[in-house]
Amino acid sequence: MTNSSRKLEHLRICIEKDVETRKAGFENFKLIHKILPENDFNEIDTKINFLGKKLDYPIIIEGMTGGVPAAKKINRELAGIAEEFKIGFGVGSQRAAIDDVTLAETYYVRDVAPDILLISNLGAVQLNYGYGAPECKKAVEMIKADAIALHLNPLQECVQDEGNRNFSNLIEKINKVSDELKRDNIPVIAKGISTGISQDIAKRLNVAAIDTGGVGGTSWAKIEGYRENGNPKIGELFSDWGIPTAECVAGLSGIKKPVIASGGVRTGIEAAKSIALGADCVGMALPFLRAGVSGGKDGVRKFLNNFIRELKIAMFLTGSKRVGDLKGKAVKL
Repeated sequence: MTNSSRKLEHLRICIEKDVETRKAGFENFKLIHKILPENDFNEIDTKINFLGKKLDYPIIIEGMTGGVPAAKKINRELAGIAEEFKIGFGVGSQRAAIDDVTLAETYYVRDVAPDILLISNLGAVQLNYGYGAPECKKAVEMIKADAIALHLNPLQECVQDEGNRNFSNLIEKINKVSDELKRDNIPVIAKGISTGISQDIAKRLNVAAIDTGGVGGTSWAKIEGYRENGNPKIGELFSDWGIPTAECVAGLSGIKKPVIASGGVRTGIEAAKSIALGADCVGMALPFLRAGVSGGKDGVRKFLNNFIRELKIAMFLTGSKRVGDLKGKAVKL
């Protein structure tokens, strides 16, 4: 199966199948209520600075797709929404376009989103299959991105029949690429894929930021299990393997690197809990994809507006005038 065919199959499965684990662990934490917030709700400030870019809300539309014609429309519409709301946006793995430059247009969104934080994307494992700093720079230049996410997906590669499974010496190679890209002011994000990143690994990664990609949202083990040549039993068996997102974020609170909480964040309250536990912002993918499929751009706007309102209410009720004020305002039940 070609890379493009696989991407199209991934999209279809995400839209049609139950691919979530719903075990992110946010129910194990509670925000600290403040009966007298001593704030004006209308003055709640949700703006943050992240990797040198200003966001109006601490939200990133995570990388989903690219490399097929259907992906071009999805990427451009969601990037346009990101520009409208002044939030971050990432594209899916660009390996297809590195191998075939004619596919680059399916990832390009800078013309519809000139001001947003834009994140390119490659699999870290490709550093063991001939890729290096030049390919990472090519991915960034291809879409005029502000940063690159190197995604870490050993479970997905194991469940996927055609997966790349040589993950040896990747910490050293990721750090080398990060150091090289830093000279060109390109931040590298280490991005987990549905299994979470532990504190010990995060501390050893010399990167600009960590994206948790914890257990709780989309399970790439389940997705690969659903595929035509997949193994549903193995996919289901490993569907919740790894670190639940809430625990992952809490465990990364002392690493002194910016953290994106992703993996099953579905409400503004869960976003507030993520930030209270130590994250700087949150990332989501599947909710945006499904909102777009069911309701178009207006569906995505409705989802975002509700999510932001929930976040602001949670901020208000914890006495948090700014996003950073949420830090430390969660307790484990």
